[in-house]
Amino acid sequence: MFFRLLVIPFILSTLQAQVSPQFREQEIDSEVGIGYGLALADVDGDGKKDILLADKDRIVWYQNPSWTKHIIAEKLTEKDHVCIAARDIDGDGKAEIAVGAQWNPGDTETSGAVFYLQPPADRTQLWKPVQLAHEPTTHRMRWVRNRAGKYDLIVAPLHGRGNKNGEGVGVRILAYHKPEDATRPWNTTLVHDSMHMTHNFEVVPSPGNEAESLLLGGREGIVRLTPGDDGWKEQWVTRHDTPDLAGVGEVRWGAFAGGQPYIAAIEPMHGHQVVIYTPPPAGPKDGLWQRKVLDDTLVDGHALACYDYLGLNNRQIAVGWRANNKLGVRVGVKLFHTTKEDGNGWQMTLLDDNTMACEDLMGTDLDGDRDTDLVAAGRRTKNLKIYWNLRE
Repeated sequence: MFFRLLVIPFILSTLQAQVSPQFREQEIDSEVGIGYGLALADVDGDGKKDILLADKDRIVWYQNPSWTKHIIAEKLTEKDHVCIAARDIDGDGKAEIAVGAQWNPGDTETSGAVFYLQPPADRTQLWKPVQLAHEPTTHRMRWVRNRAGKYDLIVAPLHGRGNKNGEGVGVRILAYHKPEDATRPWNTTLVHDSMHMTHNFEVVPSPGNEAESLLLGGREGIVRLTPGDDGWKEQWVTRHDTPDLAGVGEVRWGAFAGGQPYIAAIEPMHGHQVVIYTPPPAGPKDGLWQRKVLDDTLVDGHALACYDYLGLNNRQIAVGWRANNKLGVRVGVKLFHTTKEDGNGWQMTLLDDNTMACEDLMGTDLDGDRDTDLVAAGRRTKNLKIYWNLRE
């Protein structure tokens, strides 16, 4: 026992010192309108993850490994496309795609649109849009596994219908249930409606074929939503009901090597702080989590991606910021990592210095080497990049 007490801290400190994130960037598109939303999924069924982008006026995918750009849909609505969801929901090895459009956050009555896109036999050609019912200010969407092992499309608006300055009715988060014939009307059920202004949500990983839960971030904080017999059960991670806590923009699920969870966030919306939340060490299981600020230097923080990039058996935090409409402010992507299991000891590495005004950020293994690569879409830099993980 005495030997282990001496050796384990030495191993951890040595590992911490040896960790040196190395990434090589590749710009695959320099003519992006506004890179609103990313998805990473196998579009053509070749076993490789492709890159999908909800651009301002186009929905496109970039074919792995050539990164040839294919147009899925163009100008679905008068105003911008804003989000995309792509996932193989029927087990055929090819992703199903939905998108959100008619982006106008100032119009909480008539804006927004939701489309399911039907693929042609040749998926490099234009897809057929099927328009679905929607709430105003459509903003984020994901395919999420339900209790029956099937997949629903979860859609989150930014505002509640008719809201002014974030006041009024709550934001209606809806689950869309895909019918056998996707051109028929889709039934919807309410997931949550007590948040005023939401910005992003995360699908929490679950084992096997179990139903997936959600983390929703917005004006009132972060709430975990879990499907049950009587609808979705809510458990608040943090409540932002004081002047010093002004809401949550991005939210992602993380975990330490021992399996202990944490939640990463950017606060407030379009904010300057990178924050983690860890479960309370004592007290009720449904108690509020503890908050720790890792960084407070972002300008328009707008993207998070938590994966094990460095082979540490925990999840590290990639962060992107865009400094929208703030000329002269540097933009980029950072990576935070730690080998400690108590939420301390985080170190920062700058991955991109001022060539990516990051609007969205995601991670996956793109080249089959079992390392997680990063993909980032830019706003005023108007670009799309891969950051190839060079971990040996």
